[in-house]
Amino acid sequence: MANCVKRRGVIIGKFMPPHRGHQYLVEFGQNYVDEIVVMVCSIRKEPIPGHLRFQWMKEFFPNALVVHHNEEIPQEPSDHPDFWTIWKTAVQRYAGSQIEYVFASEDYGWKLAEILGAQYIPVNHERSLVPISATKIRDNPFQHWEYILPSARPYFLKRVAIVGPESTGKTTMARELAKYYRTVCVEEYARGLLNFTNGWCEKHHIPLIARGHHASEEALARQANCVLFSDTDLLTTTVWSDMLFKDCPEWIREMARNQHFDLTLLLDCDLPWENDGQRYMPKEGERRALFNLLKERLEQQKRPYIIIRGSGQSRLAAAIQEVDRMIFRNTCDQED
Repeated sequence: MANCVKRRGVIIGKFMPPHRGHQYLVEFGQNYVDEIVVMVCSIRKEPIPGHLRFQWMKEFFPNALVVHHNEEIPQEPSDHPDFWTIWKTAVQRYAGSQIEYVFASEDYGWKLAEILGAQYIPVNHERSLVPISATKIRDNPFQHWEYILPSARPYFLKRVAIVGPESTGKTTMARELAKYYRTVCVEEYARGLLNFTNGWCEKHHIPLIARGHHASEEALARQANCVLFSDTDLLTTTVWSDMLFKDCPEWIREMARNQHFDLTLLLDCDLPWENDGQRYMPKEGERRALFNLLKERLEQQKRPYIIIRGSGQSRLAAAIQEVDRMIFRNTCDQED
């Protein structure tokens, strides 16, 4: 009968953010005991909201019991004379009283196990197996991108939208930028959908386009390498809906307002128009009017944008320069 008793262990941490070192720790615990409790601890003043860290850990470790402790209690032994008693009560309340093992990569694990009446199992205290820390990631997430768990990467991801009138090279630009930065790009969902309608867009297609493009962006956000490039955006969808049908569902406008981009590249209509079976505006005046409307809407939403002009490699080089500047600016802000 003794063999039927489940061995139970606990891991506590801030996981700010979750990284490969945490993955090793949790999977070590899962292979050591029958049931592992992962206690995500947070307080209000921390730089990454606790509820996000809790969600990331639950997503990445579906077979662990992940719980969220967000009570404002002492964080260091020097903060309160009853520090260890307070934490004993907290761990037992959130993880249960039947804890046999404590797993950690820091020295506090010895004392925590002692007060819980559990066995301490040290795991990679030297950090030699996975040489990373959450502090290093927060200081420069791009430099340590491969160590961030996929569930947390969208939080640090930089998003770049590529918008403009017809025949301005948006698709080519998105693909070339993705290739240059070794990442992925979100292709225009409308194009794939309208391939099944001979390029004809009707009013009922607009919600399908909006939902499809948003879904594609969020799906690819976990695959992207530091930067995600999007061939068009929901703001452009609202503009086209207004132009074609004199109307746009309010929920799509709301989605467009809430859509976050760190940079928008607005491509000028200084390239010749080419008919590909899905284009409506062969006249220069029409394309210029759409360009001006996109520019106006971007400014209304106070979205950072840069106008990209030129042709061929000079057009691509101008875009790369702006993306580099955006990445460098954000990196410097984090270091400060």
